[in-house]
Amino acid sequence: MNKKTVRDVNLTGKRVLVRVDFNIPLDGDRVTDDTRIRAAIPTLKYILEQKPRALILMSHLGRPKGEVKPEFSLRPVVPVLSELLGVPVAFAEDCVGPKAQEAVNSLPEGGVLLLENTRFHPEEKKNDPAFAAELAKLGDIYVNDAFGSAHRAHASTTGVTNYLPAVAGFLMEKELQYLNNAIANPERPFVAILGGAKVSDKIGVIESLLKRVDKLLIGGGMANTFFKAQGYDMGDSLVEEDALSMAQDLLQQGKERLYLPVDVVIADAFDNDAHTQVISPADGVPSGWRILDIGPKTLEVYRNALSDAKTVVWNGPMGVFEMDTFAKGTRELAHILGEITERGATTIIGGGDSAAAVTQAGLADKMTHISTGGGASLELLEGRTLPGVAALQDRE
Repeated sequence: MNKKTVRDVNLTGKRVLVRVDFNIPLDGDRVTDDTRIRAAIPTLKYILEQKPRALILMSHLGRPKGEVKPEFSLRPVVPVLSELLGVPVAFAEDCVGPKAQEAVNSLPEGGVLLLENTRFHPEEKKNDPAFAAELAKLGDIYVNDAFGSAHRAHASTTGVTNYLPAVAGFLMEKELQYLNNAIANPERPFVAILGGAKVSDKIGVIESLLKRVDKLLIGGGMANTFFKAQGYDMGDSLVEEDALSMAQDLLQQGKERLYLPVDVVIADAFDNDAHTQVISPADGVPSGWRILDIGPKTLEVYRNALSDAKTVVWNGPMGVFEMDTFAKGTRELAHILGEITERGATTIIGGGDSAAAVTQAGLADKMTHISTGGGASLELLEGRTLPGVAALQDRE
């Protein structure tokens, strides 16, 4: 990575403004998954060791659509962050203006402050220069450690870099190293696994990966569109009719490398208690039934396809893994990846639902790297430049 990191700048005595990704799940005012908070801790501890004047953190949470909505407040993060960092964390009721400025000024030497949700202001998503300048007033140096938001050109991810020296944190550095290496210089065989609902969301990623991988395994709802493109009857399954011609093109491009499920689990309702059966997609899905997971034969085919893999990137579940009845394909795949990691393969889980599935299966520590950003990792895999990364200072 040719971007400067926190190691390349002097932080002593400086107000260090850090963009973190604390877009975490809440149940009322309780944090239900602290993975993203934990991921930021190495960077934050390093900064505190450098004896800064203050450490000021900013993040978005959810989609409050530019309005102040209490259910999207970052306040519940404070006790969790304080415990993980081992120091008191103050909270500012706003991220700009007098409240934010006053909170920064009243911090003790080396104090830590979390600002309120940046998306409470519509100017954040518009990357408004005046709003970015207001954020920048709170710091002397800017650190972006929010990989999960690096694909967004917002005020707190790119705008502030026009006003402050800007470098990467350790999480950003680690994410870029793993994902860029996987794309530019993978140890082979290189296998990618793509799931999730829609082909249209991942057309660019599939096209990009087909040029780079040795095998591309497809699962999830997006497989249905490929089946329909081959003329199979899909019953009530989710199919993107307007993506059928693109799916046909991709089938042509990936003749030798593209793997589709050979059997699937179908259900007579979108319900955990629905009646189920396993069929071959080529036999057609009966009317009133829909595909909700990959089948046991597919898992064996995919296990064989992965048996000699040296690098694997996985983004997107194999079925409706939120329902236990249709989670087997995703869970079993996670176990297969855990096994090949143990024998030395590099396994990279591309954030979002795949990361959640691996964590739920209790296999997070078995993977080489679990990305904190679903959308950002997908855009990197597609070969795109992330605005939040491009805005950081280059190494000389």
